[in-house]
Amino acid sequence: MKQQPAQEVRLDKWLWCARFYKTRALAREMIDGGKVHYNGQRSKPSKVVELNATLTLRQGNDERTVIIKGITDQRRPANEAVELYEETAESIEKREKMAQARKLNALTMPHPDRRPDKKERRDLMKFKSGGSE
Repeated sequence: MKQQPAQEVRLDKWLWCARFYKTRALAREMIDGGKVHYNGQRSKPSKVVELNATLTLRQGNDERTVIIKGITDQRRPANEAVELYEETAESIEKREKMAQARKLNALTMPHPDRRPDKKERRDLMKFKSGGSE
C-alpha cells in the first residue's frame, strides 16, 4: 500500500477508506451525530486526519478507540484497511467484556419461540392492567 506523507484526507473519507462505515455519507452522519471523537473532542467531517491521532467510535453497542497508523484516500480491501489503524488494548478488552455481558443477559432473559396469539395478547394486557375489566 503506497502512502504519501503530505497527503491531506478528510475524517469522513478516512473512516470510509478504513472500512468503519459503508458509505461516506454514513461516516459524515456519525461524525455530525457525535458518535466519532477525534483526539477526545467532537469534530467536523472536514477535519484533516493526522498520523498517531486517537479516534473514539461508537458503532451500535460497541465503542472502539483506535490510533491512526496510515492515511489513504482510496478504499482498499479489508486486509489492507486494517493496516491504517491500531485498536488499543483497553478498547479490545472493554468490547470483549461488553459482548460477554450481552451474551449472559441473553441467556438469563430468553425470548419466546413465537409471538403470542390474539387470546394470549388479551390475557397479557388484562394481567398488565391489573385484571379489572
